[in-house]
Amino acid sequence: MTFPRRPLTRLLVPALAVFGLGVMAYTVIAGDKNYPAAPPLSAPARSPFVHTVAGAALVEASTENLAIGSAVPGTIAMVHVKVGQQVEAGAPLFTLDERSIRAEQASREAALAVAEKRLPEVRAQAEEAAFQRSLVDGLDDHRAVSREEIHRRSTALATARARVASSEAAVVQARAELAAARTELDRHTVRAPVAGEVLQSNVRPGEYLSTAGNQRPALVMGDTRVLHVRVDVDENDAWRIRPGARAVVSLRGNASLKTEARWVRAEPLVIPKKSLTGDSVERVDTRVLQLLFAFERKQLPVYVGQQVDVFIDAAPLPGAAS
Repeated sequence: MTFPRRPLTRLLVPALAVFGLGVMAYTVIAGDKNYPAAPPLSAPARSPFVHTVAGAALVEASTENLAIGSAVPGTIAMVHVKVGQQVEAGAPLFTLDERSIRAEQASREAALAVAEKRLPEVRAQAEEAAFQRSLVDGLDDHRAVSREEIHRRSTALATARARVASSEAAVVQARAELAAARTELDRHTVRAPVAGEVLQSNVRPGEYLSTAGNQRPALVMGDTRVLHVRVDVDENDAWRIRPGARAVVSLRGNASLKTEARWVRAEPLVIPKKSLTGDSVERVDTRVLQLLFAFERKQLPVYVGQQVDVFIDAAPLPGAAS
């Protein structure tokens, strides 16, 4: 049985469709607005030079950031330094468990003592054998002593002298083994290769330190009294860089904080670019020339590893006004 449609139902569906189209149109029109660009958090840094090459740079220690490891694996027994501490060259940084190597050293010391005590005894025996042989040599008539006796005394002297040589070699060997044990013991204490600041520590007492590859360095340190900035300059601009060029280091986030930096050197090898800015139009196949500039740490409130902007006084581009 079919029921006739009511007039209200026939009008409701088209009305809802028209209403939906109206809402959609309003949403599109209302959303199509030009919003003002947000102002930058800080004004961008500007170059003080007429012709310049600019680049991002990383702050590093003047000795470079030294990754400290251990030549031997073992359990950390003691860490002698803490992050931020200034240390002198040769100062102990951390010590591995020394118990086994100290026992080995004690054994080598005992072996050396035995060898040294044995040496006077065999020398005395050699002197006695030499004396007995000299008695035979001093006889006017050699027929007074049988050939067998002469041979026996000669053999005893040769044997005694061989024992002296063997004992002397044993002493030398024992001293060398003791020196090796002391060297191995000294290797269990890692010392600072240069005077500088401890920048990072990745070791704690009780942890096992491996010498396998791809491990974090136990410590990172370097001389931070003078800081270096390592600037990546695009290979296309490398010809514009003049040795001894002036440079200005500017702190990101506050362009008013800047300082002049002196030329240190240009690395002789051009390398693939590693420090990326994240810009969508940035080339990632670029090779860069790395430049190093130096400044005193007190000149800028920066930290090792921080990224800064560097402007370098460079040769003008072809056709550029002087």
